[in-house]
Amino acid sequence: MAGARGPVGAPTRGTTNPNRLRRVDRWLAGTPEVSAALRRAPDPLVVDLGYGASPVTTVELAARLRRVHPRVRVLGLEIDPERVAVAKPAARPPELDFRQGGFELAGTRPNLVRAFNVLRQYPEDEVAGAWKLILDGLAPGGLLVEGTCDEIGRLSTWVTLDTDGPRTLTLSCHLDSLDQPSTLAERLPKALIHRNVPGERIHDLLSTLDTCWATAAPHQAFGARARWLATVRLLAARGWPVLTRPRRIRLGELTVPWATVAPERW
Repeated sequence: MAGARGPVGAPTRGTTNPNRLRRVDRWLAGTPEVSAALRRAPDPLVVDLGYGASPVTTVELAARLRRVHPRVRVLGLEIDPERVAVAKPAARPPELDFRQGGFELAGTRPNLVRAFNVLRQYPEDEVAGAWKLILDGLAPGGLLVEGTCDEIGRLSTWVTLDTDGPRTLTLSCHLDSLDQPSTLAERLPKALIHRNVPGERIHDLLSTLDTCWATAAPHQAFGARARWLATVRLLAARGWPVLTRPRRIRLGELTVPWATVAPERW
């Protein structure tokens, strides 16, 4: 990581695609806890941390959030100054801007930080430190949403954190192309991706989801959505606390408390 006087972090590969982050954007725009964090702020600021070689996903985030939160300002931060220069023509201050910065958040105090496909490229033992740096920079009541997705946005997972630490894990998938739920394992956040082994809670969740998915196979006759709904009902019946509202389950989402999937040793 860079020194404390400059942007903190290291450049990522920077790959991105239009609509790659549509699943998490849809969740951010429609989730009550995120809406509450933005609505109670007099001048809500959202930071898109590490947007990559193209600003397209930051531009999309601003458009999607402003449909439901018209006062929101979005700031894209990149540690690479050349990427900031490339993004600047897309800026529309004050509602959308770009600046050089890293985990220190360029001295801002955002109400929400989206950090996607950033920590995936760091060693696992640096995740907790990066989380802390970001959380320490949030405005009171702020949230961090940190996660990973595949190149076209069909598989996505993220952790939601506040200043007390991780709160939930969300899995989101394109149901019509889903083979089995454990396919999401390859896109787990860095804090969990190496923990998908027997004896770890995340392995228990994905294994149980696969079992429920197989049990729900007869529902496939009514479509993948019906099968997923049945899968989540079976998961809840086995004692897993499901926090997702029914409308969002239908979108291929599942949210569980972080404590149910947290690594055994963290």
